[in-house]
Amino acid sequence: MDEMQEIIEDFLVESFEMIDQLDQDLIELENNPKDLELLNRIFRVAHTIKGSSSFLGFDVLTRLTHNMEDVLNKARKGDLEITHEVMDVILESVDLMKALLEAIKDTGSDDQGIDIDRSVKKLEAVSNGESVANISVEQPKEESKQEESNEDYSHLSAEEVEAEIERLLTERQEQDRQKRQAKKQAQANPQASQEGEKKPEAIKEVIKKPEAPKKPEGAKEERVPTTSIEQTVRVDVKRLDHLMNLIGELVLGKNRLLRIHGDISDKYNSNTLSEELNQIVSSISTVTTDLQLAVMKTRMLPIVKVFNKFPRMVRDLARELGKNIELIMSGEETELDKSIIEEIGDPLVHIIRNSCDHGIESPEVRLEKGKSEVGKIVLKAYNEGNHIVIEIQDDGKGLDPEAIKAKALEKGLITDRDAATMSDKEAFSLIFKAGFSTAAAITNISGRGVGMDVVKTNIEKLNGIIDIESQLGLGTTLKLKIPLTLAIIQALIVGVQEEFYAIPLSSVLETVRISQEEIYTVDGKSVLRLRDEVLPLVHMSSIFEVKNDFGSAKEIYVVIIGLAEQKIGMIVDCLIGQEEVVIKSLGEYLKNIQGIAGATVRGDGKITLIVDVVAIMEMGKNIKVNLNKIIEEKQIEKANRSPKDFTILITDDSSTYRAIAQNYLQEFGVQTLEAQNGVEALEILKKNDCKVDAVLIDIEMPKMDGYTLASEIRKISKFRNLPLIAITSMNSKNDRIRGVEAGMTEYISKPYSKEYLIKIIKRSLKLEDTQKDDDYE
Repeated sequence: MDEMQEIIEDFLVESFEMIDQLDQDLIELENNPKDLELLNRIFRVAHTIKGSSSFLGFDVLTRLTHNMEDVLNKARKGDLEITHEVMDVILESVDLMKALLEAIKDTGSDDQGIDIDRSVKKLEAVSNGESVANISVEQPKEESKQEESNEDYSHLSAEEVEAEIERLLTERQEQDRQKRQAKKQAQANPQASQEGEKKPEAIKEVIKKPEAPKKPEGAKEERVPTTSIEQTVRVDVKRLDHLMNLIGELVLGKNRLLRIHGDISDKYNSNTLSEELNQIVSSISTVTTDLQLAVMKTRMLPIVKVFNKFPRMVRDLARELGKNIELIMSGEETELDKSIIEEIGDPLVHIIRNSCDHGIESPEVRLEKGKSEVGKIVLKAYNEGNHIVIEIQDDGKGLDPEAIKAKALEKGLITDRDAATMSDKEAFSLIFKAGFSTAAAITNISGRGVGMDVVKTNIEKLNGIIDIESQLGLGTTLKLKIPLTLAIIQALIVGVQEEFYAIPLSSVLETVRISQEEIYTVDGKSVLRLRDEVLPLVHMSSIFEVKNDFGSAKEIYVVIIGLAEQKIGMIVDCLIGQEEVVIKSLGEYLKNIQGIAGATVRGDGKITLIVDVVAIMEMGKNIKVNLNKIIEEKQIEKANRSPKDFTILITDDSSTYRAIAQNYLQEFGVQTLEAQNGVEALEILKKNDCKVDAVLIDIEMPKMDGYTLASEIRKISKFRNLPLIAITSMNSKNDRIRGVEAGMTEYISKPYSKEYLIKIIKRSLKLEDTQKDDDYE
């Protein structure tokens, strides 16, 4: 990149930074036209951009900003009053300035057919104290072209026409060559470019742009403008994204290290090595967390980047609608991840346009209702844990729940029964349905009935929640709750058979443990009564079509998931715990799987799918599974089972003890399988060729001892309730405690009698006493 190109890029960055704040400053100036400090600040923006553009040869932009500067200078001197009409002209010029800067950014030139003549004429009229109402809309530039083309070529022959075209092309090429040569000379020797009175000033402004303009003598102390340029290093966003990905991998490594540390601590509790490892792991965990926060901070931008455009938008809408609207903003310094900043703008624009159009009443109506003539829209942002909350509140007419229900009935979105039982808050949520609108007349200001559903969809794509509260006649408040970043989140890890899923913690309201008797059935659907609420109940295995053993356990784990006013109870087999997970894309081929938002790698190195909460709540509404019926079928099946329906795995390295146990059990009537060590037993269980109902485990075995085997079995979700019966000569108190900690459910000391073994087996399998069983007592 050559030096001139770098100067142009610096000019564009500086100009865009100054213009970001300009709209808001101009609206503030319109409300406080006597604020000389604010006026000086705006004047300096126009002056700086004019000087820099003049030096760089952007003549169109220079001409526009020169005329803006004249108007603002007269206002500074008190020769011109800033009225609504004058501000309309200035704002129109600012829009053109933005368009010219975008043209320079895209093409390297401001001569791209953007017409500024009409705006310049208006600025000149304002500067001369004339009215702008009768400004001609004719385009002088086009007139001059027409004048140039007025020469009559009809008398020329074909050869003469060709020669004239060649002459004009040569003339234009020569002009272009001279312009390029002039730029190269300016680049090679900027100090020698002394042709115009404004050039040296422009050079100083470009090269010394960090220096603030000197204050005139006697001027009062100025506030530091929000457009001041900080001494910062500009970093390509792609580099930050790459750095964030590396941090994500580091977090995964940290989680893996914590998992290994936990396993070692369990095995060598009082070992010195374990204590040293604990110190190192704690230190690495702390540093990784700090580094993660630091990198995330580099991607953060103040939300003022989004808020800046709203004062101008509200001002223009108020004038168009004939209303008096005041926008009050707070929390502009609140920071969000850059990727979310880019996505949040459009939803906020639509919500605020709705507030202006449908919410705030006309001045006459407001006075009749005893309200202030000026309607207020409050836009504020603040942090709440790992989320940012954005509130948009207006003091308009509010939402009428009955009118919303009537419209929804008319469109067939709800039934009469739904309308009768629906709360006001549930009625408000209907405005997020596709195509829904209560507006009496369609306007171009707001959504035309295709907006609020898109707003909700966009917010939910960011893993956010949108909530609405309203009081008829008093106003409406919309609250958006959005995560600070989309890269790393806190999640609740749950198990469904052998599958594990991560549910974003921001959507988890609570977890409860219930009994089978607490599940009820309404209209063929299972529900849970939790305190004063009745929640739909769905097993996660039904959503993802995973085989499950529901009904065999007496206690059931339920995760209560919520989005705004909607809640659902999700049944899972087990709760693993809370973890910090790094979101990974599923790739091009798997990205559209319903109910799955992405994946992550957990501490044990395995892949865990991340749940799309919005999608599974929608999927759950369409699932009709009577859980009570499943429970009853399981109970009947268990009651009718006899010993021959059960299979027991005997795990012992001694062939003698295996033969003894096999004879006892076969005589009792149960089926048996054999394994010589823990590794072999684990392989038999994982193969799942036949269902194993209990495992007899010797403690002292080669390859894998009994304690380790029990621990490994308990890690498999479907075996968390499997009876594990220790058979060993190690029968001290410590041995028994260790067995219970590993997951053993019963403890039999060698040698043992046939009667005692059968008694323990019957208790573990919950078999009813029969006459046949009594023979072994």
